[in-house]
Amino acid sequence: MDTTTPQDLLPPSLPEPGAPEPGALDASLSRRGFLRGAALAGTGLVAATVAACAPAAAPTWTFATSNPLPAPATPTPAPTPAATPTMSMGPASPTPAPSQPTGDIPAGWSEHDVAARTVVRRFIGNLAPALKGIYGDAAFARLADILGAADNYPELSQPPAFAQVPQVVLTDLTSPLTPTLDGDVKVFEITVDEIEHRIDEKMAPVQVLGYNKAWPGPTIRATEGERLRVKFTNNLKETTGVHFHGIDFEDFFMDGVPFVTQKPIPPGETFTYEFTASPAGSMMYHSHHNATDQVGRGLLAAFIIDPKDDRDPRAAYAKKYGVGYDREYTWISNDTQPGGFTINGHGFPATVPVIAAVGEKVLIRFMNEGIMMHPWHSHGNTMRVVARDGRPLGSASFDCDTLGVNPGERWDAVITAERAGLWAFHCHILPHVEGLDGMFGMVTALVVVPEKAHVDAIYKALGIG
Repeated sequence: MDTTTPQDLLPPSLPEPGAPEPGALDASLSRRGFLRGAALAGTGLVAATVAACAPAAAPTWTFATSNPLPAPATPTPAPTPAATPTMSMGPASPTPAPSQPTGDIPAGWSEHDVAARTVVRRFIGNLAPALKGIYGDAAFARLADILGAADNYPELSQPPAFAQVPQVVLTDLTSPLTPTLDGDVKVFEITVDEIEHRIDEKMAPVQVLGYNKAWPGPTIRATEGERLRVKFTNNLKETTGVHFHGIDFEDFFMDGVPFVTQKPIPPGETFTYEFTASPAGSMMYHSHHNATDQVGRGLLAAFIIDPKDDRDPRAAYAKKYGVGYDREYTWISNDTQPGGFTINGHGFPATVPVIAAVGEKVLIRFMNEGIMMHPWHSHGNTMRVVARDGRPLGSASFDCDTLGVNPGERWDAVITAERAGLWAFHCHILPHVEGLDGMFGMVTALVVVPEKAHVDAIYKALGIG
């Protein structure tokens, strides 16, 4: 009788951080091999450069709902539906057909179970072998069985889905938007562009809009009280305008609402906003002109104002909000076509996981740029909610595992990573996250590893210093 187990088919135990690598370990599956391969993939990840869209006809001022009505019956075959999640009880082809299993479908399963497992395999990718050195033999054996490692499936040798597409949430860390100085004024220059954007690593690119050719756009970061000058050059074929959401403007003509505080920005022209960064907190910038369409197509980004302090932003945050943090993650949700239900412009499995070591505190800045409320639910670890719309909650701070974020709201939540493991983290409006063929859309994971060195190794693989 064949006594081979899933664990037997994967590489031997990986070395602890800093330990020498066994020479017999296959380089493609060892931690060092994984990091080396993922770092190469990370070159494309952190570049965050996408091709400009092909010239298009004059824009139409219509709103593409995320719940399109079905096409009427016709005598000719109906066209293939767009690969976009809807508000029905399941996604409308949110991802392409999964890769076919190499072995038999397990007893009692259907092709839907296989599809659901494949999506998770894509999310973990070639990180799977490294989990042995992170979580130990016993946990790894169970994970290998859950993933069906004995199939030697293709995703086992491929980078995680999120590492195969541009991720502004990561490029913000490696190459943040840097201003020039004009005296005491910080000057940022941003373009408004037509772009192609990949929701995940398998779907065809979609025609969208972006700031600096990215969706979401790059984060503008400043310190409370600084004077800012932000120049937007409109490269679109239509007019636009930009609103800095949550800012206390001294001059209301900087508020960015066409025909209320300014004329719209014509194609090819530049408009300059100048104001003082205030108040401190998690803010946003986005289109406020034909906004249902333009924001839905990608004109959205984070604007973070750190509290003023003579030390550093983290110390200033701890002083203002009553809790510090070791790591930071910006979480911008959107829920309209062409992207459907997304976190930072991507749908599961191409969403970046939140990664922390046991004992570390992670600040998550929730920002809702969509048209629906989303209750974010963290498995296994509690959130401490300390700010709403940038304002400290103080004694009204509270603990929860599900936090509803309405359109336009920003909430700051700090998670103390208490329990090692792979923990789901998702919207709890279920049609936004899971269908018959598995998870999609507004899903990611909180990956809690035992040691900080494990986080650093994963970040290094992604090109994050």
